[in-house]
Amino acid sequence: MDQYRNFCIIAHIDHGKSTLADRLLELTGTVIGKDRKAQVLDSMDLEQERGITIKSHPIRMEYAAQDGRTYTLNLIDTPGHVDFHYEVSRSLAACEGAILVVDAAQGIQAQTINNLYLAVEHNLTILPVINKIDLPAADPDAVTDQIVDLIGCDASEVIRVSAKTGEGVDALLEAIVAQVPPPAGDVKAQAQALIFDSIFDPYVGAVAYVRMMQGTIAKGQRIRLIQQQRDHEVGEIGWFRLSRVPRKELSAGEVGYIATGAKDVRHIRVGDTVTLVDDPCLEAMSGYSEAKPMVFSGFYPTDNDDYDNLKDALQKLQLNDAALTFEPEKSAALGFGFRCGFLGLLHLEIIQERLEREYDLNLIATLPNVEYEVVDKDGKILLVENPALMPPSQEITDVREPFVRLSVISPKEFIGAIIQITLERRGTQRKMEYIDTERVNIEFDLPLSELVVDYYDKLKSVTRGYASMDYEYTEHRAGNLIKLDIMINGEPVDALAFIVHRDKAHHWGMEICRKLKELIPRQMFQVAIQAAIGNRVIARTNVKAFRKNVTAKCYGGDISRKRKLLEKQKAGKRRMKQVGSVEIPQEAFMAVLKVER
Repeated sequence: MDQYRNFCIIAHIDHGKSTLADRLLELTGTVIGKDRKAQVLDSMDLEQERGITIKSHPIRMEYAAQDGRTYTLNLIDTPGHVDFHYEVSRSLAACEGAILVVDAAQGIQAQTINNLYLAVEHNLTILPVINKIDLPAADPDAVTDQIVDLIGCDASEVIRVSAKTGEGVDALLEAIVAQVPPPAGDVKAQAQALIFDSIFDPYVGAVAYVRMMQGTIAKGQRIRLIQQQRDHEVGEIGWFRLSRVPRKELSAGEVGYIATGAKDVRHIRVGDTVTLVDDPCLEAMSGYSEAKPMVFSGFYPTDNDDYDNLKDALQKLQLNDAALTFEPEKSAALGFGFRCGFLGLLHLEIIQERLEREYDLNLIATLPNVEYEVVDKDGKILLVENPALMPPSQEITDVREPFVRLSVISPKEFIGAIIQITLERRGTQRKMEYIDTERVNIEFDLPLSELVVDYYDKLKSVTRGYASMDYEYTEHRAGNLIKLDIMINGEPVDALAFIVHRDKAHHWGMEICRKLKELIPRQMFQVAIQAAIGNRVIARTNVKAFRKNVTAKCYGGDISRKRKLLEKQKAGKRRMKQVGSVEIPQEAFMAVLKVER
C-alpha cells in the first residue's frame, strides 16, 4: 500500500483537466499507439464536442519514479460542472490528493474555488498546478500570486505545466509520488468500500465504481449495500485501464469496480457503502445523500406516436444516470409526455441533446422550473414541480421557493452590470471581495427559478464572457409568489403556466401575450390571448381574423343591405369560434423560453 497513490484533478471548465489527464496517461505508458487521442477519458461524442466531462472515468497507471520504485497511481476523473457537485464530492472522498489546475491566462474562476473548498473539507493534499504556460496571453507569475493568496502555500510549491506540449508534467508526477500520502486502511479488517460512481452494462448489469477503504472483496462473494439494504453476488471484480481489467479480488487502498448483476443502476447509489454479507462492517461511510433534482421540465414528442420511444429512451438513459427522474404527465396542449427532474440546467441540456441525437427524437421541452413547497390551509406541505398542478390561491397560506448561494468572479469593471442584473432577478448581495487588483468575487442569495431561465446567458453578455459563476442550494424561503395562467380563446394552456413573483406578473404576462401574438397563426375567427392570475385577467391581446369582403357584391342602394351581410358574417364567425380550435405552433413554446424577464 505504500506504493499506491489515489488522486483526482479539480479545475474550472476549460482549464485543461482532460488534456492534463491525457499527458499523464502517455508519460506512464498507459496509453500507447492507436489508443492515443485527445480527451481519452471523455468517451462520449458530446463530451468531445463540448470539451466537458459529463461522466467520470477512473484509470490505473504504473509509474517508475526517480527513487527506483514503481508506484500505482489511481486517477479518479471528476466532472467539472456545478450541476454534478454531489458526484464530485464522492469522488474526492475516494482520494488522498487533488491536483488543483488553474489556467495561466484566465486565473482563478468560480468553480476553482468551490472545488478547492470541497477538497479541503475532505482533508486532501492539494497540489497547485498552473496549466497552459505556453499560451501567448499566459501570466503565470500573477496566477501564482492568486494561488498563494487562496491556499496559503509557498510560491515554489506551484508547479507550472503545459498539458498540451507535456512541459513540466514529469515534475508533476514526481510531486504526486512525493506529496500525496499513501492510502490508510487494514487489509485484514472487515470489508468497507465507497461507491463513487456507477454505470449500467447490458452484459453484467449495474457496475459500481468503488474505492476500497479496508478489508478485501473477492469474486463470487456476497456483498451488501448498507444504505440501500440490498444484497448482490460479485459477478466480476477488477480495476480500470482504458477498459475494465478483471481480477480475483480488491484490497484496502485500491480503486476498481464490482459488477453486481443488479438490473437497475438506481439500486447502486453513489455514496453508498459496500461490505460483505458474511462478515459485515456495521458502520456506513459518512456523507451519503441521494442526488436531489433541482430543475424540472416537461419533455413531449412532437409526434405523439413517439411517446413509447421517448419512454424507452428515458429508461435507458436513467440506467447510466441515476440522478435523472421522470414520470408520465398529460398536457391538453402538447399531449402525452414526461415531467423530468435534473440536477441543473446543463444536466437538462445534455439529457435533451442525448435524447434527440442518440435516439432520433424530436422533442418540445417546456420552460424549466423548480420545485416549490406549498403550504395549504391545514398546514400540510405539498411539493409542486409542475406549475399547472398548483392549488387555487384561496387554498394556500404560503409558497416557498428554493434559494441558492451564487458566487460570481469577474473583472472589476463589470461589477455594476453584474449587481444590476442580479438585483433585477430578486437577488440580494451578501459580500464582495477582491481576489487581486483586477478581479472580484461577489456573493449573492438568489431564487433558483430566476437563475435557471436566462441568468447565465445575461451574465456572459454583460461581462463579454469574462465572468464565471457557481452556485449551491441553501434553503426554501417564503415569497409573494402566484401562478400565472396563459389562456388562448378562454382555455388555459397548461404547458404555458408559470409561477412568478407578484411584482413581475403583469410585465411578464404582457411580454408573453405580445410574443404569442407574433407566433400564433391567424384563423377565420379572432383569437384572444390572455394572461390571468386566478380569475383576474391582467393582460390581453388579439390575433385578428382573416376576413372576406362580403360587401363587395353590394353596389349602391341602402346601407342596411351591407349591414345585413356584415351581421350575417359576424354570426358565422361566432359559430366558428365555438367549434374551432387554435393550433399552437412548437415555436411558441420555444419562444416563451426567450422572453425577456
